[in-house]
Amino acid sequence: MKISGKAVTFAIIAVLFFGVTFTVINLTRNAGKPENQVTKESAESLLERRAAKIRVNVLPPIMESVDLEAVNVADSLPDISKYPPQVESNTPDYIEIFSSVEKATVTGNSADNDRWLVDAAESFNKSSFVIDGRPVSVRIRGIASGLGMDYISSGKHVPDAFTPSNELWGDALREAGVKIELVEKKLVGNVAGIALRKSKNDEIIGKYGSVSLKNIIEAVAANELAFGYTNPFASSTGANFLISALYAFDASNPLSDEAVTAFTNFQSNIPFTAHTTLQMKDAASSGALDGFVFESQQFANSPDLRADYVFTPFGMRHDSPVYALGELPDMQRKILTEFISYAKSAGNKELASKYGFNQHSDYVFENQNANGSALASAQKLWKEKKSGNREVYAVFVADISGSMEGAPLNRLKESLISGSKYINSNCNVGLVTFSDDVNIALPIAKFDINQRSLFTGAVKNMQANGGTAM
Repeated sequence: MKISGKAVTFAIIAVLFFGVTFTVINLTRNAGKPENQVTKESAESLLERRAAKIRVNVLPPIMESVDLEAVNVADSLPDISKYPPQVESNTPDYIEIFSSVEKATVTGNSADNDRWLVDAAESFNKSSFVIDGRPVSVRIRGIASGLGMDYISSGKHVPDAFTPSNELWGDALREAGVKIELVEKKLVGNVAGIALRKSKNDEIIGKYGSVSLKNIIEAVAANELAFGYTNPFASSTGANFLISALYAFDASNPLSDEAVTAFTNFQSNIPFTAHTTLQMKDAASSGALDGFVFESQQFANSPDLRADYVFTPFGMRHDSPVYALGELPDMQRKILTEFISYAKSAGNKELASKYGFNQHSDYVFENQNANGSALASAQKLWKEKKSGNREVYAVFVADISGSMEGAPLNRLKESLISGSKYINSNCNVGLVTFSDDVNIALPIAKFDINQRSLFTGAVKNMQANGGTAM
């Protein structure tokens, strides 16, 4: 197989990254001096000099049969112990509830504003509730709504109840064939929204007339707005944004050519996607974004953001519905009913408002066509279009030194092969391994069925030995 110079350059980039980075820092330290400024030519020259010092081996191609079965979600999920409960039950009779993170995250610092349901559950457990003569309690496990859905739909871990941020996930579980019952439509009030820098908010209103999803998408597509949103597979706000954005362009068919084209153009100018809204909050604090998706509860607890941004609600409400899962025994159903009543009591409602919930109570989402029944199709579209019109090039860099021998290397091989099922065929993928030397195990190319077969063969052929030429 002929190896191009470009393929070699791609392969060694990851290995050289730190050395080049430190050299670039030195070159730019005296930025005022023209002779020290970095140019494309000087960077390429530096990379070539570094590359000349590394022995690069090109390994022969090996094709292996590819597993074309659908991804087993349960196998890809870690044991639920990775997400320990924020509140533990303290009685033999109890229920476990999966809760979205904005109401069940405990950080331990003074600004702990995302723990409303934790406080309510701890108080409930201390109050010695008794049902049918038996003491009862609840266990709360804080987990991103999309991830919680994956555990439930795959059967990896199914709690008694689920309270995601919005009803998209309940609809999606029902579509997936999970027996689910909506027992409470609104546990606590909240809405998703767009936070826009005040100057940009005025610009959008001045040019487009209002801050709406359609106008925001058109502004981003026109490169007028640096915008970020959250992963629609994990985040309720991200899923809400995706569905609502598609319906904004075609209220009858969110996957029409018009809607898909508009979203693709928008996606081509997206610089940042966070995993959850809590991560978006950290990223937004940098001030690098003109706008981003958020929740009103978190915006209320971010005085630094409130000073610079304007919040505008969008999409369906995030009122934390509560679902019973499966055939709940009579006792578990009674505990769930009792706990919901307790969480909605006057004292806990006041606590929720203190933590930033129950704002924008008059906001109503008018597009009733948008719901979770189309979520799976929309997520599939997002996966295909998340890079917009940009080409994606990725090189996996694997340590195969002697310290990786045995279980570590076996786990690495398993992860690479199973993870390859998630890579779109229009991506460009390669594989580099290193121990004493650097090995181009697979030159970068489109990840079609042949490249995936070669990738599988290269991974299975990895053997641990030698030192670590990091």
